[in-house]
Amino acid sequence: MKALITLISLTTALLAQTPAPPTFEVASVKLNKSGSRATRTKFRPGAHFTATNITLHHLILMAYEIRDFQLSGGPSWIDSDRYDIDPKAADDPPKPSDIRPITEEQRNANSNRIRLMIQSLLAERFKLAVHKESKEGTVYWLVVAKNGLKIKELPPSSNPNPPQTLQGGGNGVLHAEGIKLADLVDSLVEEVGHPVIDKTNLTGNYNLDLKWTPDHSPADASNETNGPSIFTALQEQAGLKLEPHKAPVDVLVIDQVEKPTEN
Repeated sequence: MKALITLISLTTALLAQTPAPPTFEVASVKLNKSGSRATRTKFRPGAHFTATNITLHHLILMAYEIRDFQLSGGPSWIDSDRYDIDPKAADDPPKPSDIRPITEEQRNANSNRIRLMIQSLLAERFKLAVHKESKEGTVYWLVVAKNGLKIKELPPSSNPNPPQTLQGGGNGVLHAEGIKLADLVDSLVEEVGHPVIDKTNLTGNYNLDLKWTPDHSPADASNETNGPSIFTALQEQAGLKLEPHKAPVDVLVIDQVEKPTEN
């Protein structure tokens, strides 16, 4: 009996020591009726954040740092209704004259704190409840195409950290200089909407130029709309291939969500 009491006491003590998640002091949430599709988010030092014309879908992706394909469930209005969100942190934002350069570690810690605060806001104002699980889904392996690589590896440099440039991607044009092929993954994930895993086993640095027609391009776009898909462009222009495979994919499942009352 004494051992049981001790165990209960220790458990209670541990729970009491668990810090509560950070929250905004107050938060204004209003429905945006402008009809615009442009979203604007703003982050300031000291865990201050605002969002204009944002969907709940987008806000959840931001709060949990996940991709679109990793969010499952929820009513249709989380993609259509748009909100202006102006949370107020407990501390006032610093004055421009008070802002000092911060380290990368401090910047990451601040970003993580903001994400946790947005999660708290979602639970409080949208009654959002979620859980994580693993589901089988499509993933793509980035491999060298059958006919071989069509881009040249840059010669070794005396600089262990050579300059790297990666521009574009969302509009069907990508320009890269001095990058590793693994650095392409994020751009490809955004385009194909599935996880991409570098399986080329190539560690060199490369220059790369890709042009393709994004799936989301409007039919009446002024640019060339009969161009290759990203899959064809990779093979024809770079000698790379995206191979589909099935594998477990981590997803965030919406269990409950409600439209917020405005304030």
